[in-house]
Order: sequence, then structure tokens, then C-alpha cells
Amino acid sequence: MLQNLHVKNLALIDEIEVEFKKGFNILTGETGAGKSIILGSIGLALGGKYSAEMLRKGAAYGLVELVFTVEHPSQEAQLRALDIYPEEGQLILSRKLMDGRSVSKINGETVTTRILKDVATILIDIHGQHEHQTLIHRKNHLAFLDLFAREEIGDLKDKVKEAWNSCKENEKELALAIKDEDSRRREEDFLSFELEEITKAELKPGEDDLLEEQYKRMLTGRRMAEHMEEAYAYTSDNGGGNAADCISRAVRIFQEISGCDPLAESLYEQLSEIENLLNDFNHELSAARNSVEFSPEEFQEVEIRLNEINRLKSKYGNSVEEIEKYAGQVEEKLEKLHDYENYIASLQKKYEESCRKLEVLADELSEIRQKQAQIFVERIRLGLKDLNFLDVQFEMKFTRLLECREDGIDEPEFLVSMNPGEPLRPLGMVASGGELSRIMLVIKTVLAYREEIATLIFDEIDTGISGITAGKVAEKMGMLAKEYQVICITHLAQIAAMADAHYVIEKTVQDGVTKTAINELTEEESVAELSRLLGGSAVTESIRQSAVELKKMAELSKRKSE
Repeated sequence: MLQNLHVKNLALIDEIEVEFKKGFNILTGETGAGKSIILGSIGLALGGKYSAEMLRKGAAYGLVELVFTVEHPSQEAQLRALDIYPEEGQLILSRKLMDGRSVSKINGETVTTRILKDVATILIDIHGQHEHQTLIHRKNHLAFLDLFAREEIGDLKDKVKEAWNSCKENEKELALAIKDEDSRRREEDFLSFELEEITKAELKPGEDDLLEEQYKRMLTGRRMAEHMEEAYAYTSDNGGGNAADCISRAVRIFQEISGCDPLAESLYEQLSEIENLLNDFNHELSAARNSVEFSPEEFQEVEIRLNEINRLKSKYGNSVEEIEKYAGQVEEKLEKLHDYENYIASLQKKYEESCRKLEVLADELSEIRQKQAQIFVERIRLGLKDLNFLDVQFEMKFTRLLECREDGIDEPEFLVSMNPGEPLRPLGMVASGGELSRIMLVIKTVLAYREEIATLIFDEIDTGISGITAGKVAEKMGMLAKEYQVICITHLAQIAAMADAHYVIEKTVQDGVTKTAINELTEEESVAELSRLLGGSAVTESIRQSAVELKKMAELSKRKSE
């Protein structure tokens, strides 16, 4: 159940904290005091839509925190499936709201909004002010039935959806395959050209990498050969104008004057040594030239092959393996095109088989729904009688769709007759706003018993009702509160009188600033609030006595239901 609500800096709320009780929690207050803001904050904490305009003026952030106690084993099991584990039986859900973004946490651990919403569906059910209007739309009737029959349906809806997706994919594949003959031939010719081009290349796995490495080595060899050749031309004595030839002439010149002067002798000796060193260098360079392997013919062959592979890569894949994979895909397509009639026939068979599977699953789902609908409708019918629908007829009519959808073949609709002698007609065409509110209350009650949700919240479920009917609704909600925690905003004294815990929401102005506050009422204060609901601003003693009487009658009703 919802144990505690803490709200800060949200709309008219500066900061409030509420400790909710077991049983029937009633919230009352003047129109515009902020009742719906408080319940709206619960919705925000559970992953509802948020915008920066919701923050209190001037506040840097807003905060909503909910503390739940988890008591039902089924809830614990569902939470474990989401990898959420209560700590000492408690879950603390918080959402910090900032400008344009929010941060959600469960027991201090940051979670996504999706997880927050999934957890919310396990812990609480919120009935908004206008939610009863959803009963007008037929598509929602199926959703209510599937919620009721969730345990019996199991994963069958998922299987139907999976089969429907498979059927649609096969249908699409078949439609794409049924092309005109010219298009098929053009595609066949093009694919044949591609396959022939790849096949002629006779590619080998890893060949591109080996050729790249070989090409790099050859480039290095060619560069060394060219540079050595050029260096040899400059230094060898095999041609005129090279270093060896010039030094040799200089040696001969110095030889003629070497005996004339000690300096000339020294220079002659140095030059002779240089000549010997250069001759040794040329011998080694000549040997190196002969040892460098570079074949222009081989280089050209590697370059041509590499260019061919790179050209194929640019068209069919980034590696030889990818090109081969693409060739396999082309070959497979060609086989289909060559044997096109058989291919179309196989697709047609595949499509028909998936449709038959979908039909079988959809029929199985429909059978479960129709059986569960009888139970669902009977419980709703009994609940409606408790709410002063004395002669009501309530049924669920099943229409079989011409084409199966992802949620099955059924399009059920609630039919109702409010008065004897009137035919059953669609709910949205017959029921008034007040009647829809009561019907929705019954449906929520039936689903609550089925789903084991611990906390139910009703925002003005009393719309459009009064008098005896209001008393019946009060009794029904009082009985519901015996099994569940119920939190309800109401304007009706008959419903408020049934409260196990009564809270009043008030709007005050202090120093020009408007604030919303919430306080739990004592027994005497609750009588005063009931008096206000009965008489407005003019509360007389007789009205007060009526409020006291309402409280007594409510207590008597509670004791009778025990």
C-alpha cells in the first residue's frame, strides 16, 4: 500500500508530506484548492508526463517521493521479474524534476521511466477524473477483458502478435517477389554480370592482404634499386664525370708534385687514401646493387592484380571474404530467379502456413476471451446491482474481424440496457456521465480483485451521481476498502462519511504567495468538513446534525459489512 507521499516545489505546493492509512482514505476541499495536483504528483512519481511549467514558480527543482509497503507475494514476484527488490518490505520511488529533465530512483538506485511505469502497474491503479469516458470507445473494452483474463491468456497474446508479424513479413516478401517479367529479367542479367565478374577474378581468401604486403615490399625494393643505381653512377669509374674518375685525375696531378714539398706529399697521401676508400665503397655498392631483388614485370603483375581486387572491393565489399559472401547472396538470388515459379510457390506456401498458424492461435485466444467474458460480465452485472442499477442488463458482444490484427480476431463491445423493455445497445450510446462513472467503478473493482493491486486511487469517481445512488457508491467503496487501500477525492458527503482517514486540502495565501496544504482531520473536524460539503458556506445546526448522522450511518454500514 501507499504509506507516504512527499511533494516539494510542485505547482501550488511548497512542501507537503502525507501519511496514508489502510482502508478508505478520503481527500476533500474547495474547488481549486489543489486536490488533483496532489494526486497528479503521484502520477508524476510513477512516470507520468512532466514539463518544466509544473514546477513551483522560482523553484530550481521539484521532488515527488512515494513510500510503498509490499505485502502480497504476487507483487514481490512481479517486482523480482523486473530486478526490483523491496528493502524490509518497502519500496521508495522518487522523481526529481528539473528544467526539461527528470531523474527517477527506486530505493536510491536510478532507473528509467519505463521501469518506473512497470513498477507502478504492479503497485497501484489510478482512476482519473475523466477516465470513465474511455468506456465510450469500443477498443478499450477488449483491453479491460484482457486485463481480467490475463492469467488465463498467459503468453498467448504475445504468440498471436508474433504470428501476426510473421504473417505480415511473409506477405510483404511475397508481394515484393511478384514482379513483372521484364524487371525480373533485368535483375537476372545484372546479377549474372556481377557473379561472372567476381567468379572470373578467382579470388583467394586473404589474397588482398598478401598482395598489399608484397606490393609494399616491391615498392621498397624498387626505391632502393633506383637510388643505389643513381649513387653508383655518381661514384663509380665506369663513366666520365663521376667521383672516382675525378679523384683519380687529382691523384695523378698530386703525384707529380708530391716530392717537391712536405705539404704536397701529405695531401697526396690523403687523396690516395680517399681514392682507395671510394674504390672499396664502389665494390660494396656494386655488390649491394646485385643483391637487391626487383623485377619490373613482377611488380606490374602485382599492381594490376591489386587494382583489380580493389575495384571489386569498391563494388562488392571491403575484403575478399565480403566479396565472396556477396557472390553467394547473388548466386542464391539467381537460383530464385532461374526457378522463379517454384520460388513464388514456396513463398505462397510459407505465407499461407503462417496465416493458418495465426488463425489457430487467434481462435484459441478468442475462445479463452469468450469464456472469461461470461465471468467478467456476470461480476460486473452483480456489481452494478450493488450501485442501484436494479434492472440493468449488461452483456459483451463479440464481433469477429474480417482480418486478424496483432491482438487477435476479436472486437468485443459492452452492451447495456438501463431499463426494463429497452434493448441492449452499445454502452457509449446509452449511459450518462454518472452511469459511466459507476460502471467504471465496478470494472475497476472487479479488476482489482483479479489483479491483486494493493492501492486504488479514484479522482472524483462521484461525477454525476447523488441521492440514493451516492450512498450505494459510498457503501461499495467502503466494502472495497476492506480488501484494498483506497484513496479517493470526492465532493459528496455520503462518500466522505465512509472515510477511515479523512484529509482536507486547503489553499492559503501568505505574504502574497499562494500555497496548497493537506491535513488529516480529527473526528470533530471531519464532521465540520462534512457539514461544509452538505451546506456550503451556510452551515446550520441542522446541517451539522445531518453530518453527524451521516457519520453514524457510515459506521453502521461498515460494521454490517464486517
